[in-house]
Amino acid sequence: MQEHLIPGTMERVARHTSPPVQQRIETQARQRVHRLAGAPPHDLTRRIENLEREWDIERVLETNAATVSLVGLALGALVDRRWFALPTVVAGFLLQHAIQGWCPPLPLFRRLGVRTAREINDEIVELRRLRGDFIEMGADVRGHA
Repeated sequence: MQEHLIPGTMERVARHTSPPVQQRIETQARQRVHRLAGAPPHDLTRRIENLEREWDIERVLETNAATVSLVGLALGALVDRRWFALPTVVAGFLLQHAIQGWCPPLPLFRRLGVRTAREINDEIVELRRLRGDFIEMGADVRGHA
């Protein structure tokens, strides 16, 4: 199989996450879903609502980059011009993340449990399945009858 230099959007963060961290994130999601099996629908709905507000890795990285860049700009304007290099470096790493799916803070945020939008959505789908949202379709969301 050919390895692409620019991975697809859905795979790029997982590709740059260490296997133990990736496994821990997936296991924790499965455990949360398992704990809610048999829970009343309002508990499932509350968890789904919380998940819909959860910040994904892209939002966390964007916020981090913007914050560090603004701090660098402020320090460059108020303290020393050399601080202007900081937003430049941050912009370069943000571009690298957009293209390859990796940047320096990514491993830290992933170890802290920050998930991709897909990982969050997978948990939402499983909770909706438990809640019975897909019964009318005659198949679950994976296409099984």
